[in-house]
Amino acid sequence: MAIDGKFRGYFSIKNVYRQGVKKVFSELRGKFNLTILSGDTDREKENLIELCGKDAEMIFNQSPFDKLQYVQEKQKAGQTVLMVGDGLNDSGALLQSDVGISVSENVLNFTPASDGILNAFAINLMPRFLEFAKDAVKTIKISFMVSIFYNIFGVYYAATGLITPLFAAILMPISSVTVIGLTVLLTSFYARKRGLWR
Repeated sequence: MAIDGKFRGYFSIKNVYRQGVKKVFSELRGKFNLTILSGDTDREKENLIELCGKDAEMIFNQSPFDKLQYVQEKQKAGQTVLMVGDGLNDSGALLQSDVGISVSENVLNFTPASDGILNAFAINLMPRFLEFAKDAVKTIKISFMVSIFYNIFGVYYAATGLITPLFAAILMPISSVTVIGLTVLLTSFYARKRGLWR
């Protein structure tokens, strides 16, 4: 701002980042390759370096098509892509990515096509959710192993005539209930472990 040609001061406008974002990036950067794809100019680059670290790739002035292309290139290179976006300009990249997470202020409003919707107020829980997703895969594998064991056990004893058809008919629903019960117990255990459920 200048008055009568004399410089008096200036206004500095910068982005305000969601609460907890810095902690999220610090937890993720050791485990994942981070990339910032932004439709904005690079005026926030220094702040983003402070948030994401110097190793994070930062690409600015990206159109929705550019973001989509970037995801496709990473996938062609054999990389698995998790995309987190918060606007319609991210929808193509969210849909193309292996896992797309849409961040929304109001999860009941329209959100771009994605695999998951994360409330913006819970963004600080992102690292925990990712760990919980890995736990869910473990739970599925354990459930499959228990189910396979039950079926091998049941088929063996049924084929050898060591159990009656009535007992086999009782055993099958029990095996289903056991697998469901085990899945519920493991899911609640992992959710408590990650601090997502009390």
